[in-house]
Amino acid sequence: MTPALLEIDGLSVRLPAARAARPILDGVSLSVAAGETVGLVGESGSGKSVACRSVLGLLPQGAGAEGQVRVGGRDVLTLDRTALRELRSRKVAMVFQDPRAAVDPLHRIGDFLTEGLRAAGVPADRATARAAELLDAVGIEDPRAAMRRRPHEFSGGMLQRVVIAAALAGEPDLLIADEPTTALDVTTQAEVIAVLTRLQAERGTGLLFVTHDLELAAAVCDRIHVMYAGRIVETRATDELFARPRHPYTAGLLACTPRIDPGAPPPRPVPGRPLSLAEAPAGCAFAARCAFAEPRCSAETPALRPHGDGLAACLRADEGILA
Repeated sequence: MTPALLEIDGLSVRLPAARAARPILDGVSLSVAAGETVGLVGESGSGKSVACRSVLGLLPQGAGAEGQVRVGGRDVLTLDRTALRELRSRKVAMVFQDPRAAVDPLHRIGDFLTEGLRAAGVPADRATARAAELLDAVGIEDPRAAMRRRPHEFSGGMLQRVVIAAALAGEPDLLIADEPTTALDVTTQAEVIAVLTRLQAERGTGLLFVTHDLELAAAVCDRIHVMYAGRIVETRATDELFARPRHPYTAGLLACTPRIDPGAPPPRPVPGRPLSLAEAPAGCAFAARCAFAEPRCSAETPALRPHGDGLAACLRADEGILA
């Protein structure tokens, strides 16, 4: 079995009681191996982005954390500033949702791409050549000319390619993509995903891919973790998850995805709304929105246990309620 590049083990992240009634993350565990793409899906506010940022040691201000986040066997939560700087420049890179928030609008793209390389001691001419190579790799035409332009001269899709190039500059072992296609149209989205998957295959990089779109996750990921209210409620191989979901929340996400197949039913939204951090109900966090909930579901918190070929946190997962 390929050793894991990333191992998150029992990670809980909590804000002070005055700011949140429940943990942002509650006992989250997952792993990513070299060359593997692992999906993290769920509605906005489920904790996906916080889980991603924890890998870089970027926790919310004032938050306390328990558990471990190991990259290459080292626990990120125990690293000092020097070690964190090395981790972020060489081991792990992140592609954020909004590329325009990741770049300085006043600097040229070439300065943005070469800054990290020059800080690592790479001579200016070699850094410039490397930046041009990276832009070419992500499909930017005439890289040398592109390096002289500023961010506002790029479309959203092209700028996201630039941000991906910057993430790959340090040749990281692990790449984290936090909803990298959220603001893009469908065609551009497909192009950006193609760039990510091609570069990952060429370099053997591990990829943690975060999205709220299960269909997109299905096209990219080997395994998928489904998050709700700070907890992982289901995890299994992508094909198995789509064919036989075991958690009602996963089934709800699948049901609200539009389909173009002949005779396909219209999408059905998941009823109700996600929990806010100010809410900490007893029992299963999804019970109030679940069509299969029983009285015990509002009193007993389900553990994430083996069901079929994966894991599910549902008291009724063995009853075939989703068959």
